[in-house]
Amino acid sequence: LPATPKISPEPVFSACAAAALYPRQALLEVGGFDESFFAYHEDLDLGFRLRLKGLQCYYIPQATVHHIGSASTGKSSDFAIYHGHRNLVWTFFKDMPEPLLRRYFALHLLLNVFSVLFFSLNGRANTILKAKMDAFKGLSPILAKRKSIQSEIRVSPEDILQLMERDLLAPIKRKVMMRSLQ
Repeated sequence: LPATPKISPEPVFSACAAAALYPRQALLEVGGFDESFFAYHEDLDLGFRLRLKGLQCYYIPQATVHHIGSASTGKSSDFAIYHGHRNLVWTFFKDMPEPLLRRYFALHLLLNVFSVLFFSLNGRANTILKAKMDAFKGLSPILAKRKSIQSEIRVSPEDILQLMERDLLAPIKRKVMMRSLQ
């Protein structure tokens, strides 16, 4: 048998909270999880804020975590679609540094329109439209939080951009890869 290659830790943008360890002081400094998110992308929001403060996040290949995402609510439940898509909008506007917000706004808008079309064509119009409308209605407090977050950034937009996934098909590719491993 060939030797198993040594896999070393590698930097990633953020972690799934079910598989993360956070320094207590760092959590306190960024205010912990944003309770307005409730579920879905609250860990991405936290990771983004930690990243903006200059903290690193690493994938440790030797660590084993058993977590079934959306096990309580179902991956394609109305609950998951609603919170995931509402919170995705909030994360973008709350955390994205100004130069990157301007750079990716049109793409963000296009992906939101695509999401509305996709879920509407699949009989989920009420859920996705409610998610996007509530995201828009809830932007005022999100933008107030943004002001504070953006005023304390310790990294450059280029630092953020380096670890962001820019392949729009990456989530689909990962799902296909994970299915092939099962």
